[in-house]
Amino acid sequence: MSISRRNILKSLALGVPALQLNPGFALSPHTTLNNTPDWMANGPFNASRASLRSYKIPDWFRDAKFGIWAHWGNQSAIEAGDWYARNMYLQGHKQYKHHVEHYGHPSKFGYKDTIPLWKAEQFDADFLMGLYKKAGAQYFMSMGVHHDNFDLWNSKHNKWNAVNMGPKKDIVGLFAKAARKQGMKFGISDHLWITYKWFSTSKGADKDGPLAGVPYDGADPKYFDFYGKCEEVFNKKLDWNENGIPQAWRKHWLDRMMDLVESYDPDLLYCDGPMPFEDEGLSLLAHLYNKSAAKHGGITQAVYTSKRPEDGDGQKGICVFDVERGVVDSIWPTAWQTDTCVGDWHYNRDRIGKYKSVKTVVDLLVDIVSRNGNLMLNFPLPASGMLDQDEINILEGITKWMNVNQEGIYGTRPWKIFGAGPLTDVAKNEKEVNSASQFNENKRKTFSHEDIRFTTKGKTLYAYFMGWPENGISSVNVKSLASVGGIVLGKIEHVELLGHGTLQFSRESDGLKLQLPMQKPCEHAYCLKITGQDFI
Repeated sequence: MSISRRNILKSLALGVPALQLNPGFALSPHTTLNNTPDWMANGPFNASRASLRSYKIPDWFRDAKFGIWAHWGNQSAIEAGDWYARNMYLQGHKQYKHHVEHYGHPSKFGYKDTIPLWKAEQFDADFLMGLYKKAGAQYFMSMGVHHDNFDLWNSKHNKWNAVNMGPKKDIVGLFAKAARKQGMKFGISDHLWITYKWFSTSKGADKDGPLAGVPYDGADPKYFDFYGKCEEVFNKKLDWNENGIPQAWRKHWLDRMMDLVESYDPDLLYCDGPMPFEDEGLSLLAHLYNKSAAKHGGITQAVYTSKRPEDGDGQKGICVFDVERGVVDSIWPTAWQTDTCVGDWHYNRDRIGKYKSVKTVVDLLVDIVSRNGNLMLNFPLPASGMLDQDEINILEGITKWMNVNQEGIYGTRPWKIFGAGPLTDVAKNEKEVNSASQFNENKRKTFSHEDIRFTTKGKTLYAYFMGWPENGISSVNVKSLASVGGIVLGKIEHVELLGHGTLQFSRESDGLKLQLPMQKPCEHAYCLKITGQDFI
């Protein structure tokens, strides 16, 4: 069976055995939980859903629309793709074979032994942030800790961190300083909650071959503080849920998240999954929001994301809904976010030359924004910490497009409909645990000039036609703005093509028809700025 994050997220099985926590994971006294823990910052929220439902998503997030993420950590040292720390312990897996060939058997050279290979010798947070800002990113997110239990900051609760070993750098802190220097909001991603189940493969052994039955290095008690201690090895099937995760681990998770919040004061805290561990999760949210409110006149400016739709629901939501590698099927009632990547989540040399094209990224961005969303785009860094040339080329393409079309992106809100044309339906993935919206981007088709996406700002309507007409066609017809039977009956007075200028148009019974110039103002998608009366 192929083990992948996508397959795992489909699993809904219940009743897994309990996990045992390494006693070395001592908890601080302040983690005693109730609706108002003694460590929680004072403010408008307590640790209950009833209280947190009064949370309002801040305008900075609603306006930002585009963020960039460095999904970069120790698993990037090998440059062999995502989930290396888990899959290297699955006999027969591609990453297991890679590990045995290059480093030796995981009973002798385990994941812990790869840490010194991550040197980040070319890492320059200021240089990278300059590129990201130039490309139009309004916020940036650093990984905090992935499922591999390796913290990217000087963690108070985990000696296995990037300051103590590996690059010996405060990755989170360096990124935070660089982002804020550029005037960008700063986020941190958390993938820790599932770690004990996820990392249990390190306790397994080969089923056959010369080392059959010899335990991998994670079974050595000396390293339980890194690999944890499970009663069951979840190698073939990993249920992406909280079943079997003990209370001690939940509190330990909270300690580490609190350390991140207190140390870096993130504007955004991302969870790779649904908000975990109800009581502990609600306590974290309330503290994050209250701490932010104390800095901003009583109104929180912090954002937390969850991949459970109910958590980001317009009526009962407590945070921002996040969709992994997918798009919602209509205009979401509140601001939401897609997180996706130009390649694999962790850097993979095999993906060079096979990344998303600039056209694909632009199509995603405009489509997401038209549905009231933001795009968080990961550019995976190699072990050195410097982007490869293909990634730099993608950033340059985004930069050129944003220079022409950003007016219809930043600070916009959805119109009456998100779009029109042949590609308005989203191929749902109904089997996904979090929502049918997750992991549907691979079913997307390339947009053309017949595909229209709308945004608004004040009394201005922006209509993107998502390709330039070919085969001698020199006009575009926006059917949704027809004079008869269209979405609105207001008066259109002026139409401008961003990057070019005024266009001649006629509003007819079958659509708003526009004559295009001979020369394209940019590539990929083209923005019409439409003004008039009574049509927003």
